[in-house]
Formats: sequence, C-alpha cells, structure tokens
Amino acid sequence: MRRLLAAAFLAVTAFCAHAATPPATSASYFDNTGRDDVLSGGQKSIVIDTPKGKFKVWTKRVGNNPTIKVLLLHGGPGATHEYFEAFDSYFPGAGIEYYYYDQLGSAFSDKPTDPSLWDIPRFVDEVEQVRQALHLDKDNFFVLGHSWGGVLAIEYALKYPQHLKGLIISNMMDSIPAYNEYATKVLMPAMDQKKLAEVKRLEAEHKTDDPAYMAILMPMHYEKHILRMPAAQWPEPVERAFGHINEQIYVSMQGPSELGASGKLLHWDRSEALKTIKVPTLVIGAQYDTMDPKYMAAMAKKMPDARFLLCPQGSHLAMYDDQKTYFTGLIKFLKDVDAGKPLN
Repeated sequence: MRRLLAAAFLAVTAFCAHAATPPATSASYFDNTGRDDVLSGGQKSIVIDTPKGKFKVWTKRVGNNPTIKVLLLHGGPGATHEYFEAFDSYFPGAGIEYYYYDQLGSAFSDKPTDPSLWDIPRFVDEVEQVRQALHLDKDNFFVLGHSWGGVLAIEYALKYPQHLKGLIISNMMDSIPAYNEYATKVLMPAMDQKKLAEVKRLEAEHKTDDPAYMAILMPMHYEKHILRMPAAQWPEPVERAFGHINEQIYVSMQGPSELGASGKLLHWDRSEALKTIKVPTLVIGAQYDTMDPKYMAAMAKKMPDARFLLCPQGSHLAMYDDQKTYFTGLIKFLKDVDAGKPLN
C-alpha cells in the first residue's frame, strides 16, 4: 500500500511540475499583446449603425490564434451566445480563437423594440460591422452560424465572401419552405396525433404562452429533436439561453409555432444561390434534428469546396447531445482549411 501511495505521490508531483510550466503553445494562445480588450477580459461593446440610429452589441474574445478566428452566430432569432459555452470545453485545447456575440436585441446587447430592425439585410450589415470592429479578415475569419445563425451566415457569405476564410452552417437548411415541408411530412406524422392536434389548437387560438403548450411539446418535440436528454438534465447554459430569448424578435421572424416557421423568414430560400459560395464550407447536420439531415448533406454537395458532418446521435443542439462528433469534425475542418487541405 505504501509503495502504491509513494508512486501516486510521485505521479502527482510530476504532473504539478509539468502543469506549472505550460508549453509555449499555451503561452502564445493566451498572449494578449497589442489587444484593446485586455482590461475587460476579452469583452468589447461595438457601436453599430442602423437605419434607426446607433446601438451597442456585445462580444467576447477567447484565446489568440493569428490564422483561425471564429465568430459564433447564435440561433433564435433572438436567442443568446450563452448556449455556445460548450465551446469552452474544446476550442481552447485546440488553440482556436473564438468570439461570443449577442446580436442586436439579445442578452448583453442593446434591446431596441422597433420591429423594422428585425430584418435579414440589417442583421447581415451588423455582422459586417462587427467583423470590422474585431479586425477579422480573409486570412483568419471563420463564421459559424447555428440554426437562425446559419441563415445569417449563408447571407453573409453570399454578400461578403471576400472577407471569409471559411464558413460553418450548423443545423440549418438553406430553405425555410423545405424546412417546413420536412416538419409537415416527417416530424409531425411521427408524433402522437391527439397531442399534436392540441398543440395546433393552442396555436390557432394564439395561446402559445399557455403552460399546456410547452408541457405537450417538451417530451414530444424538444426532448426528441432539440436536445435529446430529459429537460431536467439540460445543461445550464442551454437553460439560460432559452430563458433569455427575446420573444419580440423570435415571433416576428420565426413565428409563434415551434413546429415550423411562419414569420418574416417564411419565404426565405437560398437553395439556388448556395452553389455560388466558393469559400471552404462545413455543413453540420444531425440525425434527429428538426432540420432534414439528408437535405443538409445535399447542401454540401452544391458547393465546390464543402464537407458534410453528420452527428448520428445528435439533434438540433448537436454540440451537446453528440458533442464529441460535433467538435471533432468541426476542429478538423478548421485545421484542414488553415493548412490548405482539400475538403472533399
């Protein structure tokens, strides 16, 4: 026993000695030389111009990598950066610099209430202003858009491809009509039809804020297609992000229903334009997603320099319920693009 304890002590001592002297790569990752956000721990409020005046949006940088910098575009619309916090478990270890960012109206950013601000072109212009303020360019700038953020990422790539090094479309189809068709023909027929009828009744009566609405949808839809684990076990960052959703933005653009889009995004369709995106692209889909995984695999084939990643155990929040697949594939994509390796 004493011999085992002595061996354990020596192992711990060796580990502590090693940990006390971080490798050069670690020191360079946390090198803040020349940064203007050191005092605030990487946080920066950016003033953006809009048709309705100037507002501030919140960003936070983690790490330092001159050639790989990833801007995270959250979903919703009107959700928050918070559910991206799982990236903290993977990106720093891979040496990837990344930026949390609350879009206008979300979480730590200003929250104007003028509905004319909730418009795709204005959000795209906002992302471009954020890019400029963060000094990101074609030699290092990757944009990752998840869900609604995927819509925004596609639109940004179509308008500003000259600024991008790479694009990640995570858990988002390139067509809302196609998404609605998948929900109608695949997801809804698989549900308990009596419960589905009750959900539709509540929607028709504009009672989506009725507790009964979510009580039905949580086990029938959310725990199957949004995050595949019991709601009581959902990670705290996810709970926080859901609790902070800006309902005005969400309902205005997505619509009140959780089973398809019906707001300003109703007719959004970039299925024909996707082939013009020539920057290296990763499309991430999940087997149990609200988005059709086969459709997303076909999206990657439309683009000349793209790769598809399937998360076989995942749903809409595959960065949680198929985490290792998600981050292994994502990090490999970033490193491959940085190294100039072919994606196909």
